[in-house]
Amino acid sequence: MKHSEFWVRMDYHLGDTYARSWASSQVIGGLGGKTVDEALAEGESPKHVWRAVHAVLQLPPAER
Repeated sequence: MKHSEFWVRMDYHLGDTYARSWASSQVIGGLGGKTVDEALAEGESPKHVWRAVHAVLQLPPAER
């Protein structure tokens, strides 16, 4: 998954404005207690970050 696809998914599920705010403020245990922005900045793959986001948001399996 590319970063651009990751952000398309985030925007789809959270809205294009709220997605950025959520990514910078929501600490996710599955990312080692980091925010989405921190994890991506530290080199985590967008696919790994998406899976953690998917779990937190409790999205349907088809959205994985």
